[in-house]
Amino acid sequence: MADFPILSAILALPLLGAVACLVAGAGTARWIALATTLATFALSIGLWATFEIGGAQWQFAENANLFGDFSWALGIDGIALMLIVLTAFLMPICIGASWTAITERVQEYMAAFLFMETLMLGVFMAQDIFLFYIFFEAGLIPMYLIIGIWGGKDRIYAAYKFFLYTLLGSVLMLIAMLWMVNHAGTTFIPELLVTDFPPEAQTWLWLAFFASFAVKMPMWPVHTWLPDAHVQAPTAGSVILAGVLLKMGGYGFVRFSLPMFPEASAQLIWVIFGLSMVAVVYTSLVALVQQDMKKLIAYSSVAHMAFVTIGLFAFNRQGIEGGLIVMLSHGLVSGALFLCVGVVYDRLHTRDIDRYGGLSNNMPAYSLLFLVFTMAAVGLPGTSGFVGEFLSLVGAYEINSWVGAVATTGIILGAAYMLWLYWRISFGTARTAEAAALPDLSKRELALLAPIAAAVFWMGIYPESFMAPMRQDVSVLLARIERAAPESDARVTRGEPTQAAEPHAAAGEGH
Repeated sequence: MADFPILSAILALPLLGAVACLVAGAGTARWIALATTLATFALSIGLWATFEIGGAQWQFAENANLFGDFSWALGIDGIALMLIVLTAFLMPICIGASWTAITERVQEYMAAFLFMETLMLGVFMAQDIFLFYIFFEAGLIPMYLIIGIWGGKDRIYAAYKFFLYTLLGSVLMLIAMLWMVNHAGTTFIPELLVTDFPPEAQTWLWLAFFASFAVKMPMWPVHTWLPDAHVQAPTAGSVILAGVLLKMGGYGFVRFSLPMFPEASAQLIWVIFGLSMVAVVYTSLVALVQQDMKKLIAYSSVAHMAFVTIGLFAFNRQGIEGGLIVMLSHGLVSGALFLCVGVVYDRLHTRDIDRYGGLSNNMPAYSLLFLVFTMAAVGLPGTSGFVGEFLSLVGAYEINSWVGAVATTGIILGAAYMLWLYWRISFGTARTAEAAALPDLSKRELALLAPIAAAVFWMGIYPESFMAPMRQDVSVLLARIERAAPESDARVTRGEPTQAAEPHAAAGEGH
């Protein structure tokens, strides 16, 4: 695989599948999309199997100059690898979830999903900063179409809101990128990662990138597009939106904000912590009063993403690794929860929680899997949710105990709204005769949910499989940001000096 352009092949495969879908019939398009996404997933597993843990930071690199300073530069580290595998894993599940739910313009729908897969994977592979920007922004187009064409009754409003929120923030990021390239004389991301930008410029650059990544995550208070988008999107659209698209914001923080602007990240850390603490408490309380299942899970996503930002900006290994694992776990768990909502919505055509109840009596398999994902969302030990949230909280407590304490309330509130949701859906007596007559999971639905449940337990019981490829990259990131690390509660307690006291001693490290 050393000489084979595996990354370009992975990007080209869904693109070719999308073209094939457009010229095929509706029934054939479904099978083409499924076969294409399964083949892409198989290639991503091959990527994982041949990735050399502890080897070079950037592997499978490809670089070809296209025109001027713009180059087709691809390469991945362990962090990008895990997000690529997550994306490729969820895509065939999304195609399966749309198998019977989408009956109009099937060819265009399948093509949109395959085109979006290429763009999402490109975000994690790009090593040219403008190539990254193209992939990052172009991903809006197919999701905009998926919501706007195949969504609910208010789909046009939700699609425009999603598009405008995410686009406007990225305009500032593009301006910042142009300044960075002019200053550093390169568009190559690995070179930009070791460039020391002037401290006086870092603040403005950090804010410009923050404007884009905060919306993408999404962070409070620019999260309001997310519930509308989730409610109106088809089930598979919600799965990929929560599972992958939200992770691009966290990936941006790890790839750009922290290593490229470490001093600004340290100075503005309370912006992140302040917004994240509000998000944990506020959006959890909002989730508690929701009657729409999709809205409840959407607001819970904002709270869980706050654990990501708190962990990533804790400036320590536990926090960063925890934030990355929360991203992976949330991609699995939130995607599964939206699939669970889609299962009952396809039967009863309502997301109103009060229309259900007692489903454990007539849908035992559904209720069991729904319980697994509910417990993972709560952070039950043995599931993927526990590992990431525990590490994030450890990192948060080390840097500031108040931040850790407020973040911990998210665990309590999360248990409240998720367990209450589960009780109202699966326990008690059926509130309607229709709910009491709902059939259990079909073989297709079981085939969609069971692999995610297996992955949730795998990550919860043996997280080392997912942490090992990322560990060296976290070490590189820590070496880059430790010179600016803010004073933490733990160091103050032990009477240790902080790295921030010697910013100039480490200024040349990494060159």
